[in-house]
Amino acid sequence: MGRGPSKEYGNGAIGMTIKLYDLIFEVYFNKSDMNYAKSGLVFFLIFLSCSFNLMAQDEQKPAADDAAAIAKKLANPIGALISVPFQNNTDIGIGDYNGSRNTLNFQPIVPFSLSAKYSLITRYIVPVIAQYDITGEGTQEAGLSDALVSGWISNAVVKNGFVWGVGAAFLIPTATDDYLGTKKIGVGPTVIVLQQKNGWTYGALINQIWSVAGDEERADVNQMYLQPFLTYNWKSAAGLTVNAELTQNWEAGTTNAFINIMAGGLTKFGNQLVQLQAGPRIHVAAPEGGKSAFGVRAAAIFVFPKK
Repeated sequence: MGRGPSKEYGNGAIGMTIKLYDLIFEVYFNKSDMNYAKSGLVFFLIFLSCSFNLMAQDEQKPAADDAAAIAKKLANPIGALISVPFQNNTDIGIGDYNGSRNTLNFQPIVPFSLSAKYSLITRYIVPVIAQYDITGEGTQEAGLSDALVSGWISNAVVKNGFVWGVGAAFLIPTATDDYLGTKKIGVGPTVIVLQQKNGWTYGALINQIWSVAGDEERADVNQMYLQPFLTYNWKSAAGLTVNAELTQNWEAGTTNAFINIMAGGLTKFGNQLVQLQAGPRIHVAAPEGGKSAFGVRAAAIFVFPKK
């Protein structure tokens, strides 16, 4: 598919967003031009583009107090802050065919105030996947995977840094390729608890999904996801995060687990607050033939604090 004439993206957050979507389109949907190296470099290209954009204008950083407060909220997965993360995971050296997979998660978080005591925090995860030599030698699949929508009732007033959230998670069969999804509708409970104190944030998120409808010829979904996390933020809003992501497939009797280590910081592009993160991704457990040799995670999180 032709790309047409060159495009002018402009400066600032709007231009960067347009460029981001254009890159996603080119990498994931222009199949005649796909390769895993190109997919894996998407976010690094975005990081470079951001850097050049920053060099072209006076560098702006949020005030130290504001930056530290925003970084603290971002360390909380259910913080009362509108944010739009683009999280990219690149895994290489997978299985018998030395395959590769690139997963771009678009996962906006939108909070709603229910009362003086309680908030509703919603999160929407839409994965875009490009994978090569996973289902067989010389094969490739690309497109959307299943979406996950979660909602937590959470304490609006935080005492002693303790935050809790209780709610439900919904699996929605949005996959555009049979290999990238379950073809099942699922639902189940989700809980998060965390503590924030002296720059530290630590806690855990868990959900359990059961399929309740969908293609009867596909395997039922019965899986648990567990994510313990630990973050330290300095007063400059720079931070270091370590988390584990474990998915237990009770139906198949398999475990898939990663450890992610990310360093990052908060900056401004024009008037747009953005948190940038990057680091290694270590595959510690996987179903037989599914473990990767190496991985990288990078993220750009667009932040929209209340005025």
